[in-house]
Amino acid sequence: MTGPLRRLLPRTLRGRLSLVALTTAALLMTVLTVAFNVVMDRHLQHQADSELRSRAAAVATTVDTGGSRVRVREASDDRLLDTNVWIYAGGRRLEKPPSAAAGDASTRAADRLAAHHENACTTTVQKHRPVRLCSLAVPGRRSAGVVAALDLGPYRSSADTLLVGSLVLDAVMLGCTYVLTRLAVGRALRPVRTMTDQATQWSAVGSDDRFGAADHPAELARLGASLDALLDRIRTVLRHEQQLTGELSHELRTPLTRIVIELDWLRARPRSAHETRASHTVVADAAQSMRAICDTLLDEAREGALNSATVPGTTDVLPVLRRLLRHMESPEHTTTVLENGAPELRAGVAPALLERILSPLLANAARYARSEVTVSARRMSGAVGIDVVDDGPGVPAGFVGELFRPGRRADGADGHDGAGLGLPLARRLARAVGGDVVHDPGHAPGARFTVTLPAG
Repeated sequence: MTGPLRRLLPRTLRGRLSLVALTTAALLMTVLTVAFNVVMDRHLQHQADSELRSRAAAVATTVDTGGSRVRVREASDDRLLDTNVWIYAGGRRLEKPPSAAAGDASTRAADRLAAHHENACTTTVQKHRPVRLCSLAVPGRRSAGVVAALDLGPYRSSADTLLVGSLVLDAVMLGCTYVLTRLAVGRALRPVRTMTDQATQWSAVGSDDRFGAADHPAELARLGASLDALLDRIRTVLRHEQQLTGELSHELRTPLTRIVIELDWLRARPRSAHETRASHTVVADAAQSMRAICDTLLDEAREGALNSATVPGTTDVLPVLRRLLRHMESPEHTTTVLENGAPELRAGVAPALLERILSPLLANAARYARSEVTVSARRMSGAVGIDVVDDGPGVPAGFVGELFRPGRRADGADGHDGAGLGLPLARRLARAVGGDVVHDPGHAPGARFTVTLPAG
């Protein structure tokens, strides 16, 4: 469709459907109107021909063809019968209507019909008015014929009246069709408009409300199902975005705190060159850690990026554990112990990802331990196991089921900072590479978490 025609189309679905209905109705009514008027015109012409033949037959009864010549007998209603009637003997005209001139169109047409000596009809125009003529052969010894004429003006007037009436009726019907179609389509589309507004509102706030399929026609039920699936995906994206934001803030908190502390120390008093270099090293390490955290979490958030980040190789587990324990911020009364069951353990994950999995477990263990945090690594069947154990109060029995749910804490007023995102993040990252993070509810005293990762 060309540009100008496209611009003429209504912009709304309601307008387009109404236009289609109007066009279809107009085409159908045009066909019906033409067919109706053609049939009526033929019917009126058939009535005129029947009347002419009846008159010609009545006049033929007054024509005597049994003698030596054709004679016309006089009748009581002769004047009525002779109106618009021509009588012929052979090819010779015996009588003609009193009002007909010898050379007018009706007389010439009657002469032509009589010359063929057969029953036929024709139409001519006399003084701008249509005239119908029919001929009838008179049986007998002598050849004779009668031609009757009839003014078609009244018939044509009736046909024109029917045509005008049908056109007016068509216009009224088209107007009613357009109005009723707009009303019906508007009413039918009202639920769609309502569903669209609700879907827009629900998608903006991540609502749990859904349309469902109950009390809806089949088409709206399918639309509702599609919108529900779309809302579920939007809610998942919003939840993932919120989760990613929370995890980033949670993971960046520790290195950012180290940077703030070092800057406060630098401003508090003059530092020696050695102390300044040490502070710079701490700040640089913390900044590098923040960059690694951002890269790891953002790569994991992208579809397929985590797999591409972990494919290149493996990670030596023990150096990563030593580095994490060395930089772990633990209370002065808490000691950390690294136990390894094998001289070399390699996991099939990237070093940065391994750090992100273990950091929340070590931070929690240091936060709640009374005196000691023990980390052990061992080889398993096709995997590497890492245990993080502390001798603190342990996980309350009623909270075990909520332990790995984001944003949940056993006791928000226990004096420890935290948002309840570390353990869910560790488990999610571990499961993303085919591993897992589990809690041992039977361990006592304290808490024990086990990380399993694919062997490298």
